[in-house]
Amino acid sequence: MSEQELKVQEKHSAQTQGESTKDEPCYAPQVDIFETEHEMVVVADMPGVRPEGVDISLEDNVLTIRGRREADARGGRQILEEYVPGHYLRRFTVAESIDQEHIAASLADGVLKVRLPKAAPAQPRKIVVSAG
Repeated sequence: MSEQELKVQEKHSAQTQGESTKDEPCYAPQVDIFETEHEMVVVADMPGVRPEGVDISLEDNVLTIRGRREADARGGRQILEEYVPGHYLRRFTVAESIDQEHIAASLADGVLKVRLPKAAPAQPRKIVVSAG
């Protein structure tokens, strides 16, 4: 197989905050976001990342997804390496209508799925007024 037969798709770099003391690449994973009646779902491609290499946080309505891909020792002669060790980083502003206490995530076959359930709308209620 020659290099001319291989088509390489360039990865997009992620914008990190601050400066890093490590000389490692940081990529923005490809994502799909969809909405159902009860939740928003973020699906992110993070090939080579293990569950313990994923960090998801929510602060000030900003959902931050970080992933760390370690180097693989596969043996054999390497022809092409597109999945280089490095980091993944994406940030999203989430609506206040998200139930932040029940956000859940799973990782399978290099695909991260983050479920953001919608909060139940406030129900009308009668306010009792007490004397004194």
